[in-house]
Parts: sequence; structure tokens; C-alpha cells
Amino acid sequence: MHYKSSVLIIEDEPVICDFIAASLAANSYKAIKCATGKDGLSMIASHCPDIILLDLGLPDMDGLQVLKEIRTWSGIPVIVVSARTQEHEKVQALDFGADDYITKPFGTSELMARIRAALRRNAKSASSNSSNFFQVRDMVIDFEKRSILLEGNKVHLTQNEYKLVSLLAKNAGKVLTYEYLITQIWGPNSPTSNQILRVNMANIRRKIESNPADPKYIFTEIGVGYYMADDR
Repeated sequence: MHYKSSVLIIEDEPVICDFIAASLAANSYKAIKCATGKDGLSMIASHCPDIILLDLGLPDMDGLQVLKEIRTWSGIPVIVVSARTQEHEKVQALDFGADDYITKPFGTSELMARIRAALRRNAKSASSNSSNFFQVRDMVIDFEKRSILLEGNKVHLTQNEYKLVSLLAKNAGKVLTYEYLITQIWGPNSPTSNQILRVNMANIRRKIESNPADPKYIFTEIGVGYYMADDR
């Protein structure tokens, strides 16, 4: 059988694990199952999956620790699948490198859509890393020249504003948390307040959005962070 992609499921609840595996098989994905964080880390190395579905409540170690370990050596897309619904836990998972976060219970259609989106973003990211350009709708970014054109007109941004826009563009479709953006732009010793980020984002939106209250390019995930449109 020809599979679209291989998916590693790290989930200790057999009923949920089997449900996910059956859903994947029905959609032509190869499912690889394991029930502990230790086994999951081992199987990533041995099976080289295209994407990982990671539960946080594992019996041997917290899923966030597994995620941190993965990110020390691999950029494989990781979707956290968890019953934890607190906003700060979602933020923490994204800060640790998760590509997406889906809460239990969930439907097959939503899960498949999230998987497709994560794989698509990963493919686009690989492509953009080898390209000097990013384009979405009427905006074009030339990373080599560090310039942005909107409907053919140059957009004048400050150095930090450009850094923010280019960082979001290189991760288009993925939510980047407030803390991550602040650290990447202003450094690890930057103020913990989000005010400096909000001010810069407000200035950016005034320059690139025809209606900042109804953006087309940069969107807000309330309480979490920002993301760039990826409908290229």
C-alpha cells in the first residue's frame, strides 16, 4: 500500500491510540504506535516519521519533556494531542516547539486537517529556507534585500519591525508565542512585558494592513501569540 506520510502516535490510552491509528489508516497514512515517552524517542530515531502526535500525560515522563528532547535534535512537526485545556499549557507547548495543539475530544476531520496543515507548513518552510522570497496575497518579502513590497509599493519598517515580519513569514501559518517573539527579537534578557511587542505589532499593522482591525496578513491568537497568513 502506498502511504501519504508516516505518523508516530505517542499515546498511552489504548482506546484513543487505536482510534487515531484507524483514522490515519482510513486516510492513507501509516500509523506507528507507542505508549511511553522513552519508546517514542527511540522510535523517532528508528522509524523517522514525517509527523508526531504527542500526548502530554504519559506514564513515564511528561510529554513536554519529550517535546523538549525532540527539539534538541529534530525539526519533525509535532502536534500535541492532550486533554489539558489551560491556555498557559498551550503556550508552554508552543514555546517548547510544538507545531500545533489539539484538545481531546476531537473529531477525525479536525485531526486530519491539522496533520495536513502541519505537513504543508513544514514543506513550505523547507522550500522558503532555500528561497530568498516569501509571498502571500499582495505582499512580497525579499529576505536577501530585507525589503517588503505591498501591492508593488515598498513598505518602510524599522529594523525590529522587519525582523518580526520576516520571522512570522518564515513560520507562516504557525502561531509564535509572545515570549518566543520577544526573545528572538530583543534577546533572552528582554523585558517580560508584552507591551514592546504590542507597540511594534500595532505599528506594523498600520503599515501593511488596509484595516488593522480586520487583518489579512498577521493574525492574533488571543493570549498566545501571532501568526502570518499562509494561503499562498
